[in-house]
Amino acid sequence: MHSAVRPLAITASLVALLAAIPLVFVAYKSSGLTLTKWGGLWQSRLPELLVNTLSLSVLVAIGSLILGVSAAWLVARRHFRGRRLVSWLLVLPLAIPTYVFAHIYTVITADDGWLGQLWLALFGSSIDIFNLWGSALILTLAGFSYVFLLVRIALMDANRSLEEAARIQGAKPFSVFWHVNLPLIRPAIAAAMAVVVLHTLSDFGAVSMLRFQTFTLSIYLQMSGRLDDEAAAGLSLILVALSLTFMILERFFRSRARYFSNAQSRYQQPRKASKGELLVIWLWLGLICLFAFIIPLLWMLQWTWQAIASGAIDARFWGYTLNSLTVGALAATVAMIVALPVGLFHTRIKSWLSNICLYFSSVGFVLPGPVVALGIISFAIFAVPALYGGLTLLVLALVIRFLPLAVQSQEAAMQQLTPSIEQAGRILGAGSLENLKRVILPMIRGGMASAWVLVFIDAIKELPATLLLRPVGFDTLPVRIWIEASEEMLELAAPAALIIVLATLPAIWLMARSSGNRREHGF
Repeated sequence: MHSAVRPLAITASLVALLAAIPLVFVAYKSSGLTLTKWGGLWQSRLPELLVNTLSLSVLVAIGSLILGVSAAWLVARRHFRGRRLVSWLLVLPLAIPTYVFAHIYTVITADDGWLGQLWLALFGSSIDIFNLWGSALILTLAGFSYVFLLVRIALMDANRSLEEAARIQGAKPFSVFWHVNLPLIRPAIAAAMAVVVLHTLSDFGAVSMLRFQTFTLSIYLQMSGRLDDEAAAGLSLILVALSLTFMILERFFRSRARYFSNAQSRYQQPRKASKGELLVIWLWLGLICLFAFIIPLLWMLQWTWQAIASGAIDARFWGYTLNSLTVGALAATVAMIVALPVGLFHTRIKSWLSNICLYFSSVGFVLPGPVVALGIISFAIFAVPALYGGLTLLVLALVIRFLPLAVQSQEAAMQQLTPSIEQAGRILGAGSLENLKRVILPMIRGGMASAWVLVFIDAIKELPATLLLRPVGFDTLPVRIWIEASEEMLELAAPAALIIVLATLPAIWLMARSSGNRREHGF
């Protein structure tokens, strides 16, 4: 290995080892489970958890597919008044954490909530969302926007000539969609489904508030209630295996498909919607926007106003806000810094070692918050017990959890950096560090800024890792939402939820802007 490359390889390898800490220690802890203990887990917990988790993932995937693809097709293929506004309203649910969705809908669907009272008057029965179907509905409303974003762009990018050729051959509109559009957008659907399913497998907030038993909730209960780290580690390994299996299958099937478009492709222009189509558009898209964003936003605004009027917003609330911003800023800054050598090493040196560093740094994608927390706790007790119970472990867990976002953002910026520019710096006598400081960093600052923002936003929303690793007396906004929702203190949960949503909006704006515009895509 070249002497100039060796320091970069060593640094990237150290970062990869840091990211692999939870997985290594979870595997080590679970090795203490005997066959008898595994048998006990199978008889008492595993069948129910497997059925619940897999059923929830399938239902959320189907629901997100229906809502996301239908909304994307209407927005991409029809021009109507308010199209740009609707596009934003269909993306903004990503700003609302799943535990906020769950809390809001448990309140408004209760017998004394307005939606529960309406349902009772119309159908004579109560709404029960504390089950598989309720959990699937909440996670679908929170996750369909990923499908909408990717599929909308794929539909806008589709070659119009292919559809025209099908129509010339006499194909009906539905046949064109099924045999032409759907195969063309299949890669976008596959990518979006991967994101949705992985988020569902790792979700803790919604299932904990709805008391629906999945692997993540059971892992948390094993750690916090029963103090059984070995059982929690065993369940964690099974959850990681499920996530990895899904990712491998998704990559395999997507790699077998190839879709190309020539340089003379004519791209789609949305057709003006007819009166009948307008009715369908506003009815269907209106209902999606209403339940996915407008109702939650109005709920947060109403209860926040009541909290302000009653003086419930005091110094403690702003202390929770400061704690969240501090943790988010620390995690984002550290993640941005440690992701740099991994992205640079993988971009500049294509080797088995650089690939391994990249894969290990992406462990956070398949490890939910409780699993990361378990690994970090085990590592601290084994190696550095002095750190246990401090803020350092919480920041470390958040860095590992969201390091893939920082690596991918910076690597994408580095791939656009022309190697000849770096070579020119070396020819002029610049060393590796000077070249990094004066050439590389200034040119990838946009990618670094995106990495910081994305990690910051996800870090301030993270709930389970924060619950398990926060120092004593150190509460954040997600923790307060979880606690106050459990105690039905709505006037304090709503302002915290609203602050999180407002802090998330810049990341949503960046994501929407980056999704876009070789042409006008509705944003």
